[in-house]
Amino acid sequence: ISHTKARLINVKAPAFYGLFTTTGEEQVKNIKEAKEVLKIIEEQGLGKRKFFNGDSIGLTDIVFGWIAGWLDILTEVGGVKLLEFGSLPALQAWIENFKEHSVIKENLPDHDGMLAFYKRVREKLIASPTQ
Repeated sequence: ISHTKARLINVKAPAFYGLFTTTGEEQVKNIKEAKEVLKIIEEQGLGKRKFFNGDSIGLTDIVFGWIAGWLDILTEVGGVKLLEFGSLPALQAWIENFKEHSVIKENLPDHDGMLAFYKRVREKLIASPTQ
């Protein structure tokens, strides 16, 4: 990823948190920014490789691993769908490859537990007058 693209990702990264803590127009803005970041990650970072490192998981895959587990939770909790069918196919394939890798699969947190926890957290954050 180029230095300019990496800086853009850092600037736009709060959009992912905003997806979880906002509603309405602010959430729509965060959806757009988050999709831009995912597109950069796919095009500039992943390319056509199975993993960021090539054929095996490396440090970059671990760094971006939150995408594989958390986007599903975000979709269910916040009603936000960042990856539509057919959009960002390389990133979607990476998510599946990453989650199916034996080391990752054995260590993923419990989906139902995460879902219940983050539903409670989102409810509290949305209800709070200071986001």
